[in-house]
Amino acid sequence: MNKRVVVAMSGGVDSSVAALLLQQQGYDLVGVTMKLYRLDEAGLPDYYRGCCTVDDVEDARIVCHRLGVPHYVMNLQKEFQTFVIDYFCAEYQKGRTPHPCIACNDKIKFNFLARRASVLNCDYVATGHYARIEAGATGLSLKKGLDASKDQSYVLYGMGQEELAHSLMPVGAYAKDEIRRMAREANFPNAQKPDSQDICFIPFGDYRAFLKERITLASGEIVDTGGNILASHGGIERFTVGQRRGLGLSGGDPLYVLRLEPETNRVVVGPESDLYRDQFWVSRVNYVSGTAPPGPVQVGTKIRYKFEEAEAVLQPAPDGAMIKFNQPQRAITPGQAAVFYQGDVLLGGGIIERDLPR
Repeated sequence: MNKRVVVAMSGGVDSSVAALLLQQQGYDLVGVTMKLYRLDEAGLPDYYRGCCTVDDVEDARIVCHRLGVPHYVMNLQKEFQTFVIDYFCAEYQKGRTPHPCIACNDKIKFNFLARRASVLNCDYVATGHYARIEAGATGLSLKKGLDASKDQSYVLYGMGQEELAHSLMPVGAYAKDEIRRMAREANFPNAQKPDSQDICFIPFGDYRAFLKERITLASGEIVDTGGNILASHGGIERFTVGQRRGLGLSGGDPLYVLRLEPETNRVVVGPESDLYRDQFWVSRVNYVSGTAPPGPVQVGTKIRYKFEEAEAVLQPAPDGAMIKFNQPQRAITPGQAAVFYQGDVLLGGGIIERDLPR
């Protein structure tokens, strides 16, 4: 009997070709489109192109029809609200800058969807991520996608051996151009569909307007590193480390956000040179293998999704890890994920904290 797979189908070209490739490999497929939020509640107009639109669901349905596989729409709005949107808002209120795609993958795609897949008697959950799962002598490895420009392994650092054992990511072995070519040859309606934006539930990337409608913003002070008051602000949620524009400051040398202090509701600014640091603390660290390195280890580290990997030493600890870069890096931002690699293998990752442990 063929192994049965739930394919998470967003209506985009990547998940559609993932389904095509798996069918060609002999898997028995069930297409599932997750309804994550209501467009009207997110303040999105009818012409918005992101995910969860009627057109997206229709594209996924057409692809499944052409492949001759069943297609279902699963309502995960409640889970998405709790574990992604509420988390997103709460992190900004703490003076942090979250990456909601990581929470979505960790809590929604490889948790709640996987649980519902078992109800459909499915052995795997498949996605259109540009990453690779490979078996080795010591277990399963999560590797970068072969197309470096599309690699999405960064947002998957929370996966462990159990999740990897029940996941498939077939498009990670191909370049994006090849994926589009396969979609055209299969006559899929979404072959040339543009890639969706990073934060699917934020209209046109305006996260400040999104937050303003959902949380109460408290005014506070903008101060320099000496504590001198320079201006006032309308809420720390409007700022992120490294920001220069929108500070309401004029004259003198350019100033950048260095630090957000939710306990005093202050935004600390200073010269760009003060943005560079060579070490930071990471909490909630996950190692894909399930085991931390026995001691300090050299790693390539990304501190943002689009950040170029930088060499660092990872020092594991029982409650996190200390990361020390070989060269200071700019705007290490609390709330963002730091993800560690050895070559093309993802070792693990965690959440960047504002302060070093005592």
